Amino acid sequence: METTYLETQQISFQDFKNQILEDYKLGRISRELSYLGRREVLTGKAKFGIFGDGKELPQLAMAKVFKDGDFRSGYYRDQTFALAIDALTVESFFAQLYADTSVEREPASAGRQMNGHYATRSLNEDGSWKNLMQQKNISSDISPTAGQMPRLLGLALASKVYKTVEFGGSEKFSNKGNEVAFGTIGDASTAEGHFWETLNAACALQVPMITSIWDDGYGISVPTQNQRAKADIAEMLSGFQRKEGENQGCEIIQVKAWDYPALLDAFARAEHFARTESVPVVVHVIEVTQPQGHSTSGSHERYKSEDRLKWEGEFDGLLKFKEWILDYSIEIETEEQQLATAEELETIENEAKKFVKEGQKKAWDNYQKTLQDIKNVLLPLVETLKIQNAEVAGELEKYAKVVSPAKRDMFHLVRKALFFTRKNRSAEREILEAKFKELFLVEKDNYSSHLYSQSEWKATNVKEILPVFSDNSETVDGRVVVRNNFDKIFSKYPEALIFGEDAGNIGDVNQGLEGLQEKYGELRIADTGIREATILGQGIGMAMRGLRPIAEIQYLDYILYCLQGMSDDLATVQYRTKGGQKAPLIIRTRGHRLEGIWHSGSPMAGIINLSKGILILVPRNLTKAAGFYNTMLQSDEPALIVECLNGYRLKEKQPDNLGEFTVPVGKVEVTKEGTDVTLVTYGSTWRLVMEAAQELENIGISAEVIDVQSLIPFDLSHDILKSVQKTNRLVVIDEDVEGGTSAFILQQILEKQKAFRYLDSDPLTISAENHRPPYASDGDYFSKPSVDDMIEKIYAVFNEVDPEKFPKI
Repeated sequence: METTYLETQQISFQDFKNQILEDYKLGRISRELSYLGRREVLTGKAKFGIFGDGKELPQLAMAKVFKDGDFRSGYYRDQTFALAIDALTVESFFAQLYADTSVEREPASAGRQMNGHYATRSLNEDGSWKNLMQQKNISSDISPTAGQMPRLLGLALASKVYKTVEFGGSEKFSNKGNEVAFGTIGDASTAEGHFWETLNAACALQVPMITSIWDDGYGISVPTQNQRAKADIAEMLSGFQRKEGENQGCEIIQVKAWDYPALLDAFARAEHFARTESVPVVVHVIEVTQPQGHSTSGSHERYKSEDRLKWEGEFDGLLKFKEWILDYSIEIETEEQQLATAEELETIENEAKKFVKEGQKKAWDNYQKTLQDIKNVLLPLVETLKIQNAEVAGELEKYAKVVSPAKRDMFHLVRKALFFTRKNRSAEREILEAKFKELFLVEKDNYSSHLYSQSEWKATNVKEILPVFSDNSETVDGRVVVRNNFDKIFSKYPEALIFGEDAGNIGDVNQGLEGLQEKYGELRIADTGIREATILGQGIGMAMRGLRPIAEIQYLDYILYCLQGMSDDLATVQYRTKGGQKAPLIIRTRGHRLEGIWHSGSPMAGIINLSKGILILVPRNLTKAAGFYNTMLQSDEPALIVECLNGYRLKEKQPDNLGEFTVPVGKVEVTKEGTDVTLVTYGSTWRLVMEAAQELENIGISAEVIDVQSLIPFDLSHDILKSVQKTNRLVVIDEDVEGGTSAFILQQILEKQKAFRYLDSDPLTISAENHRPPYASDGDYFSKPSVDDMIEKIYAVFNEVDPEKFPKI
């Protein structure tokens, strides 16, 4: 077991003094960052600023107990902490404020996030994992309040898993589970459900997690008493306090934000509980001040009373720290020792100001140089065209009047110049066009890369391995295929684990995990409470620490509880860090084509539109689902796999190469060939489409049926286009509402694949009613496309083409 901060504090007075003064200096540097950062926004150099002033001391104390291998999941106030663990420099602070797109200068997000959103880089340039045990780790911050909490649970739970799970390379991610996950949250955000769900789960699971609540008394302008049932969150949490002898609950520590020695003690005790006993801890930091208010968007003088503002001035953490340093004295060998004089502290303050100003200037100069380099290349080329075209000259005059031209101003100028000279293809214009395209590709990478993996492990690189069948292949229930495939997976990948409601003891509600908990243990095949948002977060955090989690959401309908985390966190991990972090989580769920408003399972339009960045896979049966699991476990991308809920009892032939065969993502499958019309569908609806296609065949309409299989990515080989080129007619059949997934599929086929050129009839979508099926046994028939619906609507297309051969019904 590693030692904790409490056990390592036998130091000399000189070392103690140096430590105190270093902390004061770093606190002053952080404060100057806040002050100067605000001025940079108000003078127009940056668009928006949100800073951590007032929270310097607790973050310095937290940083002292934060070790290599530990993780933080926090929010946008933690600049002092990031400075203290060397995850942030003065230059990178301002580079982020200016939205510098250089990864080297702004490694947290390459200018993709507002300031205050920090991250360390977990990945090498090729997308492979760094040794996370050789660095202090910050999981990339997100803005939605309390949205960081579910991920925090997973980061902490990974340590518990690593106490017993080892695999090749696991030493990069854990030292026998001795790491602690630190979370930070503003007090107002404790009103969010994510906070309570996460803390509840952590207390039940007993994971090494320290959550620090920065309590400044307000949520922007709304005071604490209007946020929660009790103004004192520690009082509200008192029921979570663990009792002696019980393996449940957490420790709760309350401490003032301006009391430096008490903060050191509080975080030392918190670390000791978490690291040595694997107990979650809440550190409620009260009497926090916010000298500059919430952000640059407004002034806190509008909503704080004069008494409150006066109190904040008197109890500013750095002011109280300074008073404590000046008042401190101790007698050593009959000689009185002090920490510093007022003059020495003033020198530190002046040095901090100078240091910050120099860093800001360097960051601004670097940022401006990037813009100037673009200008130096493109502007002279545009100038060569103004003689040929008066409109270009006019655009140059407009550009010259822009006070602080940004990249967009220069690229706008070039595009206007190319537009105005479109009829005059001169040599000068060709040079400009070529250079513009070259630089535009660079900026496309700066602003739009890494939504999906760009590494050798991206899902589309996984080689297809077909299922193997023989005379000995059994015909079994679909649930047996997926269960036996999971058995192979958990045997093959010791880092793989699955968890969800009823996933463990009973082997999931459809028996797709039957018997596996007994074989692989409660840690790897785990039951959870009913808490979908943190089931997802549990998976995100563990995936960020090198494990291969499968988070099971019992039904597709209830994935809406997860959609915020899927959209704001999981889907954006690679993008918002420009390839610096990844979370290859697999989300397992089941849905489609049943009765009942909340068991009919087709909220796909919302999912595909809100979760770009996650692969969305919709296998038509359980063999295909098993193949997708095998594929994704070789990939470093997150995926949602939707199993067909009505397929578990349907018979399938079980492949002989379970755990090995793969289904390629982004590839459709033609399941019936035809010549007259292309029918495109997915999931459980496929069976009905196949039935309808056969009936259409009987009446002289040859339908080609295509199973999409993968909504994101979609038909990368444009096989649907090839089908439409043959049939000249297209019908998209979908159990989602009208304008839902069918609209997405149609857009991909008509616009991206340009299939409209080959259509002899209007494209047709056959979708569900704009509601979900009622509970009645006939609900599915009347609410979603039935075989009868399909036959009649497709027949009507041919009635229009040849009314004699296909008379109106």
